[in-house]
Amino acid sequence: MLSVLAWAAWLGWDREYQFDPATNTASGPYEEWQVVGCVLTLLAAAVLVGWVRRPLPAAVVVTVPFTLCWTVDAALQDDTGLFLVGALLIAVGLFLGSLLVAVGLGRAPGRRRVDA
Repeated sequence: MLSVLAWAAWLGWDREYQFDPATNTASGPYEEWQVVGCVLTLLAAAVLVGWVRRPLPAAVVVTVPFTLCWTVDAALQDDTGLFLVGALLIAVGLFLGSLLVAVGLGRAPGRRRVDA
């Protein structure tokens, strides 16, 4: 749920590109602050889920919903098919980052894992 909210709150609403007349370049659609906010929210999601679950399920439940939201939105706006490259980069990066956070939590001092 937090992954879907992170996408919707930080990235899902922005579709505008910014044009810099000085350099004659376009960038976007996301601003730096949006990406930083999204990453911090996803980090918080990985911490929360990693604290409760094992590292692998934590990485999956953070990665899959966010990647699906981003991919569907990008596919609707892209005529080139390059959104698939972005989706792959997001999926791999988010999975590895979430996994590292969740593993780190499992090894945190004072952390006692309860096997159910």
